[in-house]
Amino acid sequence: MERIDYLADERKKAEFNVDEMKIVWAGSRRAFEVSDYISKLVADDPGFSKEERTMLPRKELFKNTLRKSACSWKHIIDLQLSEEEAERLRYFVDEPAFIDSHLGVFIPAIKGQGTKEQLKKWLPLAYKMQIIGCYAQTELGHGSNVQGLETTATFDPQTDEFVMHSPTLTSSKWWPGGLGKVSTHAIVYARLITDGIDHGINGFIVQLRSLEDHKPLPGITVGDIGTKFGNGAYNTMDNGVLRFDHVRIPRDQMLMRVAQVTKDGKYVQSDVPRQLLYVSMVYTRQELVTYASGALSRAVCIATRYSAVRRQFGSQNGGQEIQVIDYKTQQSRLFPLLASAYAFRFVGEWLKWFYTDVTQRLQANDFSTLPELHATTAGIKSLTTTATADGIEECRKLCGGHGYLCSSGLPELYAVYVPACTFEGDNVVLLLQVARFLMKTVSQLSSGKKPTGTITYMGKIEHLMQCHSDVEQAKDWLKPSAILEAFESRAARMSVACAQSLTKFDNPEEGFQELAPDLVEAALAHSQLIVVSKFIEKLQQDIPGEGVKQQLEVLCSIYALFLLHKHQGDFLATGYITSKQGLFANEQLRALYTQVRPNAVSLADAFNHTDHFLGSILGRYDGNVYPKLYEAAWKDPLNESDVPDGFDEYIRPLLKQQLQTARL
Repeated sequence: MERIDYLADERKKAEFNVDEMKIVWAGSRRAFEVSDYISKLVADDPGFSKEERTMLPRKELFKNTLRKSACSWKHIIDLQLSEEEAERLRYFVDEPAFIDSHLGVFIPAIKGQGTKEQLKKWLPLAYKMQIIGCYAQTELGHGSNVQGLETTATFDPQTDEFVMHSPTLTSSKWWPGGLGKVSTHAIVYARLITDGIDHGINGFIVQLRSLEDHKPLPGITVGDIGTKFGNGAYNTMDNGVLRFDHVRIPRDQMLMRVAQVTKDGKYVQSDVPRQLLYVSMVYTRQELVTYASGALSRAVCIATRYSAVRRQFGSQNGGQEIQVIDYKTQQSRLFPLLASAYAFRFVGEWLKWFYTDVTQRLQANDFSTLPELHATTAGIKSLTTTATADGIEECRKLCGGHGYLCSSGLPELYAVYVPACTFEGDNVVLLLQVARFLMKTVSQLSSGKKPTGTITYMGKIEHLMQCHSDVEQAKDWLKPSAILEAFESRAARMSVACAQSLTKFDNPEEGFQELAPDLVEAALAHSQLIVVSKFIEKLQQDIPGEGVKQQLEVLCSIYALFLLHKHQGDFLATGYITSKQGLFANEQLRALYTQVRPNAVSLADAFNHTDHFLGSILGRYDGNVYPKLYEAAWKDPLNESDVPDGFDEYIRPLLKQQLQTARL
């Protein structure tokens, strides 16, 4: 039976080439082809079904995840998938699992911090999955403050070993993915101690479980930390707890690229700069920006399609009611999220390029751009993950009551995504790191040192502190130059105001703590400027496809003007715009929503998400929502019988007025 497309009329309205937009979204034709092939491969394999995931008890859920991980690895081997294809396969299987920690954190950490000899020993084992690893840094008592970790690694020169120990309850490793039940090894971060001297935090490769029967080795206590937020969601991952009771490991299992301990216990710094330790961390953060755009695009795709299917009110003479997507209140909440998904995609592309550029410079011993990369990845990770988590929840609300159903896909998507606001750096703490970078930049402006890269705008600080917007009518806000100067002026003035306030404190650190909320806002303004500017830069490239560039220009303006409207207080308080110019921005924003409206469903289609990947009845490609919702309801275990378990014990006595004699 041929499937009816209930959204066909919406798709006919598109004013651009959707296939070309898919390539723009993917980043290149090659990237699109890989993603398209792998996503369909996963969708067509019943072994990767997600239908009952939110209804499974934890133990069944976890076992099913182990099966899917094994199937994924078999596909990678049997189909001889490339590294790129293998990464896409794990992404589209869409189930957090130990394999993510192993390939995404454990292996990169060894590559970044191990010596050539260590790479030669450990990487072949890890790549073949002969060992499975995790990244054990966070502790029960310390997360963001890495320098406060309590686990110790004390060198014993008599045996040429390190003694790993958890001296307190709060020193227990807590949260590492894959640790709870699967990992055989971990990179454990601990305080390196030689001859009573604490040398700070270093990484160590530690075997946790037997490679024969998988039981914990002597002196090691390890397990899962328990059920987490949401049905299904991140409960497929065995986040773990780990304690050491004087566990001994060979000296050569200390990751020694940056520092070594000799056989006689001497601590020696290598000629490799410690800054390289940042590289694996910033790599993960820039990856999270790309994942933010992916997660937000899924929520937006669901909400956009359902908003076009759903009709409420406004029926005239017995005709159809109005599509929910036609209400301005729906558009003003949904379309900025659609624009944000594209904005985050493009800043993610740029961040990947920036990361590659910096790592190439590092190989030539040029560390000049590393502080900027660190600050930028921190700020953009914070901005995009916070906006994405909030955006997914907003999309759930945009879908009304049905959005609360697990079958909408949105509750699980939110539950599985929201940890991104905390892991790899708490988002508020990250913005404070950006603020330190900005305060240092402002303090150096008078030295004659010319700001470059993402802080180039600080080089025209005198102009930005004095200029005013020249917008005279709503359409003037469509000029990229008008947008850029507004965001540059806001960011510069907020940073300078914080720097001036800091000078009033005798103790700079005291001042930093007192002004932290203002510093966070300044850091956010700087980070938003980067996202806006990179969207504008993207539009300066040659973008093929009929109408594609025009749609992206509309989305860019929506993203920028939505932020201007949302943070209008900043722009007014810094004196760059007048209240009338703020009204012009809002007027133009409403007009842009009207332009997006006929293209909305097709812009969501350009994400190229399969129904399997979306995992949402509301977001089905064909829009056949209501029959499928009804059908899904009857699959719930509660509907396996007409009379529920417990009726005779609890409901019958209630109905028959026999509660006094019932055995409750």
